Amino acid sequence: MNRDMIADLTKRTLLPRRRILSAGAGLALLPLLSALGAGAARAELTDQDRADVKRVEAYINNIGTLQASFQQQDPNNAISTGRIYLRRPGRMRVEYDPPNPILIIADGTLISQVDRKLGELSQMPLKQSTAWFLLRDPIEIGDNITVTKVDRRPGLLSVTMFENDEPDNGTVELIFLDDPIQLTQWIVTDGDANQVRVGLINVEVGLQLPASLFATPRVFTNEGEK
Repeated sequence: MNRDMIADLTKRTLLPRRRILSAGAGLALLPLLSALGAGAARAELTDQDRADVKRVEAYINNIGTLQASFQQQDPNNAISTGRIYLRRPGRMRVEYDPPNPILIIADGTLISQVDRKLGELSQMPLKQSTAWFLLRDPIEIGDNITVTKVDRRPGLLSVTMFENDEPDNGTVELIFLDDPIQLTQWIVTDGDANQVRVGLINVEVGLQLPASLFATPRVFTNEGEK
């Protein structure tokens, strides 16, 4: 798979690639935000902001497993749907509904993106991808992650942040229903101000998810995994 093919493939998913990847394929949970260094800055947090960030941190750290349907809107306003499964730490599966052929799997060591139509596989170490942001355990917001904004609206709480060690990986705005807190949406933005919005539907946590969901992929075809 050449670099142009990888770029086209990843632009169509909620897990765009990192800029630093060479012709070897790779994934990241967050898109690039090259404009971040010029425009974004650490927020001056109030006591209420810090308390809400701690609530977000505690909520994510209490998630062992999660499954949900999702709806994704890309920068061209195209809509994709699918299912997402998390088993922290380190495991994730993202299945897009047809006609999108993309499947993404984090197996605890590698994160893999496959095109089931073309039978092509791209991989990188999980800890070198920003998918690790949500899959690490524990998440400690503030030590390795910079908060740029905390916003409260009726029934909603949002926190915008980026990783200190990899600021060019991008930023993410996590949006939660409040009281009780529940992740419902995230928005990622690249250096050209393009946004991908992902809304979660029918979120379920604490379920038993089989290990087979997160098995390292080998060969993919339209008929499935082999």
